[in-house]
Amino acid sequence: MSRRQEVVSLPLPPHLRNRLLEAGFTHTGDLERAGGALGLAKEVGITPAEAHDVLQLLGLGAGTGRGAAGPAGPGAGAAGWGTGAVSAAELLAEAEARPPVVTLCRELDGLLGGGVAVGGVTEFCGEPGVGKTQLGLQLSVSAQLPAALNGPQGQVVYVDTEGSFMVERCVDIAEGAVRHVRALAEAQAAQGRPQLADALRSGAVPYDVEGLLRGIHYFRIHDVTEQLALVTSLPRFLQLYPQVRLVVFDSITFHFRQDMSDMAQRTRLVTAMAQQLISAAQTYGVAVVLMNQVTTKFLEGGGTKMVPALGESWGHAASTRVMLYWGQDHERHAALFKSPCLPPGDVAYAVTTDGIRSLRRR
Repeated sequence: MSRRQEVVSLPLPPHLRNRLLEAGFTHTGDLERAGGALGLAKEVGITPAEAHDVLQLLGLGAGTGRGAAGPAGPGAGAAGWGTGAVSAAELLAEAEARPPVVTLCRELDGLLGGGVAVGGVTEFCGEPGVGKTQLGLQLSVSAQLPAALNGPQGQVVYVDTEGSFMVERCVDIAEGAVRHVRALAEAQAAQGRPQLADALRSGAVPYDVEGLLRGIHYFRIHDVTEQLALVTSLPRFLQLYPQVRLVVFDSITFHFRQDMSDMAQRTRLVTAMAQQLISAAQTYGVAVVLMNQVTTKFLEGGGTKMVPALGESWGHAASTRVMLYWGQDHERHAALFKSPCLPPGDVAYAVTTDGIRSLRRR
């Protein structure tokens, strides 16, 4: 392959080609000098696995990428073993290259291991008024935090099934985030690190209310058919808009509870939808956040408790599940009750004019 072949002409998935071009990789010679899969992944902002696939597809070698042992390496005689393995070091590099989406509540972020994980599905359940939509709006703004603050600096897909999205409230939260970022930048400047403050003032790092609103792709969904169609077309949208780092469904279960009486059909559709969302999160490196309603479960002893809607058939959809509820202290609480790597926990949080914050900062 010619060293001067243009990247725009290469047979790459659109989202990877766009990422390479945005990072300044215009021809194959640039890719050869990237320092292997890990170097390319870090510079472009893609996963090591994706970087490896790019280099392999172009015949440039994987460097330190997966399968770097080559045909003569271990397992070369077994079909698939040479190219299917990913090292633990690559998995760690992939995780570190994907900053989480923070809530701006220190305690809630701590409960989530630093924030909402990118590349996975997180579910927040709760009764009306506890702050699910507020949290969705907050995450939609936080997903656009500058990379200089270890933010995702991405865009957002917001899917509104209940008509609860209020742009005026989104403006409030965006204004709060802008003040927050400017305060952090000024604090850095006071410590002798003025780069972010200068970049904000000059516009080199754009972070203002108008830009935050432009970064949210809003979809209003009116029934099950529209919702299933959107989920099916989501991968194509993520290819066209590779800057997306967060997808929010508010709420994911509303139409399935309202519009469907055939439980067997509902279970099949919900299961298929869950698999599509899991696949989208992992394939495109986005955080998928699902807001869910709750229902009352009657216990054998005669008591009741609130549980996520759709029952056990939906329980596998999200790898991380959090229950939002009103505590006996009359404050909002978040209880983590399912996670592949975090212990259960419970923290309080506040909904303020500026969005989700710690109680002590209200």
